[in-house]
Amino acid sequence: MQGVRRRVVYVSIYELIAIAVVTVGLSRYTGQDMGHSGVMAVVSSAVAVAWNILFNTLFERWEARQAVRGRSLRRRVAHAIGFEGGLVFTLVPLFAWWFDISLWEALLMDLGLIVFFLCYTFVFSWVFDKLFGLPASALGSAALGAVEK
Repeated sequence: MQGVRRRVVYVSIYELIAIAVVTVGLSRYTGQDMGHSGVMAVVSSAVAVAWNILFNTLFERWEARQAVRGRSLRRRVAHAIGFEGGLVFTLVPLFAWWFDISLWEALLMDLGLIVFFLCYTFVFSWVFDKLFGLPASALGSAALGAVEK
């Protein structure tokens, strides 16, 4: 599976799981009801989807220009950190506003989510690639020709 279809399937599955986990986590951490926490989970998911599309497009463009193909542990870690790092700049202020807390408190609150999502992104991407195959940007030229046929 390649291109836009791959991205849509990836983002859809990833975010559905994330919304469920974030709703429960925020509700338990803040003491807010599931509805209040669920709204923030959906909003943060929408932000994450937009960032996911942009980040993965840029990452795969960069990846396609690299001499070494494949997704090593180092490349997967860089991908996960880059993706999650971009979300911190948007979601921490959003959490601070929604839960009426300081940015520092929101960052501390978000720390658990950051750790969870770093691990989740790494594992999810790895499992997704195992189930659906690597994207064209990570395949060697001989393998890429076979995918295109």
